[in-house]
Amino acid sequence: MGKRSVIWVVIIALVFFSIPVDAKVVWKFGHLANEQHIWHRTALKFAELVKQKTNGEIEIAIYPNEQLGKEIENLNMIQAGTAELTISGESMQNWAPKAALIAAPYAFRSIDHMVKALTGEIGQEIAKEITEKIGVIPIIYHIRAPRNLTSNKPVYKPEDVKGLRLRLPNVPLFVEAWKAVGAIPVVMAFSEVFTALQQGVIDAQENPYDLIYSASFYEVQKYVNETEHVIGWVWTVLGKKQFESLPKEQQKAVLEAAQEAQKYADSLFYQEIPPIKQKLIEKGMTINSNVDKPAFQKIMSQAVEKVLKPEQADLYRRIQEVK
Repeated sequence: MGKRSVIWVVIIALVFFSIPVDAKVVWKFGHLANEQHIWHRTALKFAELVKQKTNGEIEIAIYPNEQLGKEIENLNMIQAGTAELTISGESMQNWAPKAALIAAPYAFRSIDHMVKALTGEIGQEIAKEITEKIGVIPIIYHIRAPRNLTSNKPVYKPEDVKGLRLRLPNVPLFVEAWKAVGAIPVVMAFSEVFTALQQGVIDAQENPYDLIYSASFYEVQKYVNETEHVIGWVWTVLGKKQFESLPKEQQKAVLEAAQEAQKYADSLFYQEIPPIKQKLIEKGMTINSNVDKPAFQKIMSQAVEKVLKPEQADLYRRIQEVK
């Protein structure tokens, strides 16, 4: 065998042995909730279903507690192709304006009203814009319990909020709504909130009961004031390019897994969220139900309507018309 032939044999051997026999895809899924939260447990269920339905060809590595990065960072990573999945909601309005309505203050009358809008044409319209402008596909929604204000003093009316240093996520509508009632908004990542409350950097924060409990805010806050100022949802989103790079059979398997995980997420929400209020009482928090919600609603709704763009305002009105 000539020298040139030997070289070609070596090259062919190297190429052949470098091809993995059991090639598999590993997706990264980062989110902000902790390991006990229903979002994380739904993520685990989804990962299990995807692995099962693809015969192990797709595995999902899950990173809770912002281990992979903060919410916006995770979305940026998906766009860059260095991650595949995250959980996000109204923060996506930074790219897709209609996503602001996922959690606009006092947009939805109840959870039933919100679910009807979400699973109908309005939800489809918001999801379409998110996919077009961010490059992620909403595949599982997570119903959120109403957002409530926590503090170390009771809050009964808007005047009680004046001068309160209030942590908020990076959501412009939240900032404008709370400014209007006199709070001092402090935009901060969720993972920093506990320490900020503990050290007195901020006075208060607002979140649904489940996140108040799972983040142990009962250790640093005395009151839950039932403002119920936002009813909304978040989505598990998957990178569009990453999804479209899969063979059709794997795409089908991923979507089937998402449908099954959706049922699991809903069952967890309705089983586990209602008892959390009592758990917070047992941890020493006082639930203040004597909040003048109409007064908060009047001020916040006016503030929201002033800053909505025309396309958002139209969607806001159509949401309120859903029966």
